[in-house]
Amino acid sequence: MNKLLAIIRERCPRCATGAIFARLFKMNRRCPVCGLEFEREQGYFVGAMYFSYALAIAAVLPIVVAMLLLGFTAASIYLVSCLFLAAASPFLFRYSRVLWIHLDQVIDPR
Repeated sequence: MNKLLAIIRERCPRCATGAIFARLFKMNRRCPVCGLEFEREQGYFVGAMYFSYALAIAAVLPIVVAMLLLGFTAASIYLVSCLFLAAASPFLFRYSRVLWIHLDQVIDPR
């Protein structure tokens, strides 16, 4: 439960207290509480793209299904999906990185 709360609150995977993000798109280099380095090496967050893709699909799929059932055209479904994903991109960016950091800490704790 502590791990889930740390992910939801975007906190450090080691101490579950320090904030991972300083601002909307700016990450802290290290945890302000325990000092865990968030970006271990250049290109570290390439793996977060997998989480971003999965989160985007999970977020847009209910909208697409609902619009299909309601009889909307393919063009309108595409437009609404694109607008929704554009608005959700800060959320997707942040949580894909948070999930990646947490997964990496489980696999290779430092």
